[in-house]
This record gives sequence, structure tokens and C-alpha cells, in this order.
Amino acid sequence: MKFFWSFLLLSVTVWADAHIFIYHRFNDDRYPSTNTSLQELRYEFEYFKRNGYEVVPLEKLVQALRAKETIPDNWVVLTIDDNYKSFYRHGLALFKEYGYAFTMFVYVDATEQKYGDYMSWDELKELAKYGSLAFHSMHHPHMTELSDDALKKDFDEGLALFEKRLGIKPRYFSYPFGEFSPRVKAIAESYGFEAILNQNMGAVASFSDPLDLDRSALVGKSDLNAFLKYKALEATWIEPQYLLKDAKVGTLHVKANTSATKGGLYISGFGYQELELQEGVFQANITKILTKERTRLIVSVGNKISTKLLVKDNYGTK
Repeated sequence: MKFFWSFLLLSVTVWADAHIFIYHRFNDDRYPSTNTSLQELRYEFEYFKRNGYEVVPLEKLVQALRAKETIPDNWVVLTIDDNYKSFYRHGLALFKEYGYAFTMFVYVDATEQKYGDYMSWDELKELAKYGSLAFHSMHHPHMTELSDDALKKDFDEGLALFEKRLGIKPRYFSYPFGEFSPRVKAIAESYGFEAILNQNMGAVASFSDPLDLDRSALVGKSDLNAFLKYKALEATWIEPQYLLKDAKVGTLHVKANTSATKGGLYISGFGYQELELQEGVFQANITKILTKERTRLIVSVGNKISTKLLVKDNYGTK
């Protein structure tokens, strides 16, 4: 991945498009893959402050996108998934100190069942004084493994309980594990959310789809400077849409809004390769067998990128 970043950052601007970041746990060394220390969090907040970034509420970004307004280059949106108690105990104080807005995506059943690592309903109500609360599913399932009926049941139960316990109807949704497919996305969209967020690395521009917003994860010691230099590549992913059941990708066919004649393709676990572009089209036959359950494909032109997370859909592919 470092090679990929280095390639993209050869030619960058001082500013990039708006960025959405995702956190999970705070100052909880038991889970290093999802933890952000308070020392690192303060470093990131100081970086935003020192370099002229404006941390804005998710609502402000979504409203601008829906109004087709130009997205300021220095906007940053901060989100937290899974309502871990470590945010209430450790992270919240720093957000309050800097006055930074946030959106917490709530794993409903974890709070309802009073799982030890998760915030209570009263703590979530207290949190709502400082940021916004949004929906992150009832049972936190791998959604591509559920049938349509099971998916709808998770949404129906979770949304009803969220509204009953908190007294508000959630306007935004983020996928558990960041996993989705066209089938899952269509069902999520049917619930009328104003915005749906994934966990793909990327940026947000005026052409971005509010119902498919990219977020970059900030865990451990993240290369914040690199993330902020990415710009969004306006691209339509024609193929692939799924990771096939034989773990193959097949054909890459992506149409980008670019006049460039060269671009790149990054496949997690396999690295970067350069591609020749014809009228903005990325096209290749990918024969690699992808052994991971989740694989990211990233197409790029300079520091502009578009990301696709491929997962198997038990009910969406033949």
C-alpha cells in the first residue's frame, strides 16, 4: 500500500476534496486494529487546526451535495462507528475541547443488550448534546450474507428501536464492516436515508453520491497527510460489482471523467499496475484469485482515486 500512496503523491495539490474519516475505539489498547490513542487523536486535531481544515457536521456536507453546491476543499467530516464506551470515556472530551462536530453510528442491539463495551441509551442521549446520532444496523451483520427478508428485518427492528429509545429518526446509515453490494445498497436506499456511508478510502467532491460516500479509517498512526491529498475521481464502475463465488474478479470496466491516457489499478494484496486509458476507460482482464473475503480495487489518475470494495454476496450472484 505504501508504494501505491507514493505513486499517487508524485503530483498533488496543497488541497484536496472534502474528506470523511471514521473512528472506532479510543485509548483502548486491547484492539489495536480499531483503536486510536488520545495522543494520536490530538495530533490529528492539531493538524486540522494548524493547516486550515474546517471540521463540519455530516449534515452540512450532505446538504451541500444534495443542493449540487461546490464542496470546499478544506472540509473534514468526522464519524464514529459502533458506539463503543471508549468514546464516551476518552474520546468525547477531546472532541468537546476542540469543538469538533461528529456523527456516531449506533449498533442498536449492543446497547439494547447492555454489552459491556458499548454505551448505554442514557449515554447516547448525553452524546446527542454534542454530535449527531445515526444508524449502524440492529445486529451488526455481514449484510451480504443475509437474504432480502433477513436484511429488511434487521433494518425494521433496528430503526424502530432506535427511534423508540432515542426519540429521533436516524437520517444517515453506515454499513457494518463497510460491506455492501448492489443488492444490499438498494435495500438500504429503500429506507429513505439522506446519506449512506461506506468504508472505502477516498474523497468527496460535488459529483459524489450522497448514498455512497467514501470514508477513510483513522486507526493507529495513520498517514493523515496522505489521506488528505487524495481527490475524488468521477467514475462509473460497470464491472466488477461483486467478488465472484470462485474468488475471481473477471473483467475490469470503469468509465472515468478524464482526458488522461494513463491510469493505475491497485488490488489489495497484489499491488499496483499501470493501465492505458482509451477515452477515460479503465479496462483489464483480472485473472488473479482473490483469497480474502474483502478486496479493494482502486483506479487512479494522478492523486484522483475511485475505490470499489468487493465482497461475495450470497444472494446476489449466481
